[in-house]
Amino acid sequence: MPSSRILAVNSIEMFLLEQGTGPLVVLCHGWPELSYSWRHQIPAIAAAGYHVVAPDMRGVGETTVPADIGAYTILDHVGDMVALVAALGEKQAVIVGHDWGAPIAWHAAMFRPDIFRAVAGLSVPPVLRGRSRPLDALREAGITNFYWQYFQTPGIAESEFERDVVRTMRIVLGGGFADPATALFVKEGEGFLGNTKADRPLPRWLTEGLAVWQEHVPYRFPNVPEELYKLAHEGHMPTPADMRQVRSEMHYMTGFWTVRYIDETYGWPAVLKLL
Repeated sequence: MPSSRILAVNSIEMFLLEQGTGPLVVLCHGWPELSYSWRHQIPAIAAAGYHVVAPDMRGVGETTVPADIGAYTILDHVGDMVALVAALGEKQAVIVGHDWGAPIAWHAAMFRPDIFRAVAGLSVPPVLRGRSRPLDALREAGITNFYWQYFQTPGIAESEFERDVVRTMRIVLGGGFADPATALFVKEGEGFLGNTKADRPLPRWLTEGLAVWQEHVPYRFPNVPEELYKLAHEGHMPTPADMRQVRSEMHYMTGFWTVRYIDETYGWPAVLKLL
């Protein structure tokens, strides 16, 4: 059974679930999720002989929610993971990320291969830095209603999601969208959730999760739109991604348990060819 505690890391208080002893494994959840999302993986990894830790990421759940949008850069997130490893008394770890947690895991391994000896990403592969900022690229392509753009003004998305947190989570996590292919594009006047009905049967793993969300987020939805704001603008930031290879052992997983091994000597171009 996982235990929980709060540690001071990188100038914030970070809540985490942990279990087991052995080499450290850090699990980074995505959006809109919590450390609780890893509840099935934590005991399995611990039973395999590892010390597994799953934090509520910056701005989510029981972890500190910085008010400043500028506190959600990829460098802040990576800094949190570096500080978490140190706070746990370890020098190295394997890092795993899902959804928005995957870019954090990829960058952590890229910036600090001395700490993160292996990395795995679920759903979101490593990608090259684009020629322009993501938001500029969307506008240049004639796209004005992608969900990143809807999330740019603080308060709008939060207001929609907070109106009924359980309904929001049921739709977003429970596959409530009628057409997943168009779900990331916001129709004018309908918001991100649109007119989606939330009465579809839930997958068997989600019912309990909804209860946890209702308990943890009774009044405020996580501060993720601000996080997306920063990530969407960071295409212009000069980073080590421009000049370094990922030296850690890499794995990527998507869809129906498709696993792809990426040799540690490969740089980003080779990775993209494999993906």
